[in-house]
Amino acid sequence: MTATVTLRRSQAEPADRSARRSARSRSVAERPSVPPLGSKLQLVRSALLLAFVLSFTLLLEMVLISGLQQHASQARAFDGFREQLALGTVAIGPMNEAGTVIALGTPVAYLEIPSIGLHQVIGEGTTSGVLMTGPGHSRDTPLPGQLGTSVVMGRRASFGGPFADIDGLHKGDAITVTTGQGVFLYKVLGVRRDGDPTPPPAAKGSSRITLVTAAGRAFMPEGALRVDADLDGTPVVGPRRLVSAAGLPSQERVMAGDSRTLWVLAFWLQALIILSIGAVWSWHRWGRAQTWVVFLPPLLLVGLAASGEAARLLPNLL
Repeated sequence: MTATVTLRRSQAEPADRSARRSARSRSVAERPSVPPLGSKLQLVRSALLLAFVLSFTLLLEMVLISGLQQHASQARAFDGFREQLALGTVAIGPMNEAGTVIALGTPVAYLEIPSIGLHQVIGEGTTSGVLMTGPGHSRDTPLPGQLGTSVVMGRRASFGGPFADIDGLHKGDAITVTTGQGVFLYKVLGVRRDGDPTPPPAAKGSSRITLVTAAGRAFMPEGALRVDADLDGTPVVGPRRLVSAAGLPSQERVMAGDSRTLWVLAFWLQALIILSIGAVWSWHRWGRAQTWVVFLPPLLLVGLAASGEAARLLPNLL
């Protein structure tokens, strides 16, 4: 009796396994196949993903990350300026001691406005790239403390917005500027916007500084805002400027963008397009979880790199 039961059980087990395999095969066969992703649909989805990544990373860059970048740039510039000041090698004109033209962004002064808590290193030049690191000195004007009117531009909102609060300055407020020729104290004359009356020209043999930024709400400029201040003391003589007002490059003028590195933006956009197409394909063919893990970090990194280059095209006082 025992042998008979064992024989029947051994004969039944292969039959059960065969039935289960057949059921699984039918289930797989009945499962609907993934429809092919047409080229038009893939193009549309890739374009939407590209637009979303660019919009998100540009917003992230302008509102948050740019401020951190500017803070780091200022820390490096301050260390370099302090060292040069101690060595007596700070540039006091458009050329250094070796007789070569100083590079754009070279630290030339240190600006302090105690009433609004502003402490910034001023770089040479006013391109969008220079103003990403802090305020910039317009190359067609003398340096602060020298005879004549010096113009210093700064951003209103992005990249730390160093000049965000200069519209709150009042007549008589102090502005201190340290250069390679000494420390100079200015007194504010007033704040003006486009269309407002301009103050009388600076007296002969005197020094004036004009701070320039964007007027209006943050990221919504409505022309330029200027703060004029006269030197409370004796100005110094500086070297002759190499750039005239008429010869100042267009990318260094008020509210100008800089398209000279457009090729770099094109490179990053190409990389972003390739990643977007790959992410759409992976989402459809590979799986959502895998796509998030593999493609999210490079999309963000490349998107931020592209956004940083795109920011150079925007007005330099934004």
